[in-house]
Amino acid sequence: MDGGLDMAEEEVEASWGLMSWLASSVMVLGGSVPYVPQYQEITRSGNTEGFSTRVCLVLLIANILRIFFWIGKQFELTLLLQSVVMILTMFAMLHLCCSIQGSNRVSTKQHRISDLDLRYFWCWTSFEDYVIFCFGFTVACALLTFFFLDSLLFVEALGSLAVLFEAMLGLPQLMQNFQNRSTRGMSVKMVLLWMAGDVFKTAYFVLNESPAQFCVCGGLQILIDIAILLQVVYYGQADSRLKLL
Repeated sequence: MDGGLDMAEEEVEASWGLMSWLASSVMVLGGSVPYVPQYQEITRSGNTEGFSTRVCLVLLIANILRIFFWIGKQFELTLLLQSVVMILTMFAMLHLCCSIQGSNRVSTKQHRISDLDLRYFWCWTSFEDYVIFCFGFTVACALLTFFFLDSLLFVEALGSLAVLFEAMLGLPQLMQNFQNRSTRGMSVKMVLLWMAGDVFKTAYFVLNESPAQFCVCGGLQILIDIAILLQVVYYGQADSRLKLL
């Protein structure tokens, strides 16, 4: 009898272990999945106007900060791996955008990070400039973390900044849609996947009792996702009215 109970308990533990592993895998890789349809859309159309590269800026800063937050406060390894995967994904998106813009550029004017012109910040024409900026930002974070690692206030502030930037993930896309008065060129699938991922990870944060900053971040991201989807509906109706005219 005891042997049967032990076997049943082992099966339950194995099932929970498998579910935990699957949830962790989704957390690590799931954040990058929404960018697959946007990557395909840019490649197909040869146009980057519908996608805000400032989304990449927000996510690169957020995930670099999160890595240093992990150094000061070791939370789930899953979230650290997620940051590494997301940084690589953002570099892939920036590389594609630079390649497309380079092939479409008529003017010979090049905007480089070495020009120190804030008007063209994050509008550089060379992928290497984005890498240089991220490298410099990482070195600055590393130095600050080295000197203030023993300060609980600094570590918590680092975590709060990381999730604040991540919570603003959809804001550049929201603003670009507003400026364009259209969502054409933006992958709706990307936003829907954002929404699904944000709901999943917010639930993951709550269930795993992650630092409070992560739960707040997830809630804010869901609200911004909803706002972008409302833009899709509104601007879609406006485009339909224009076609009728």
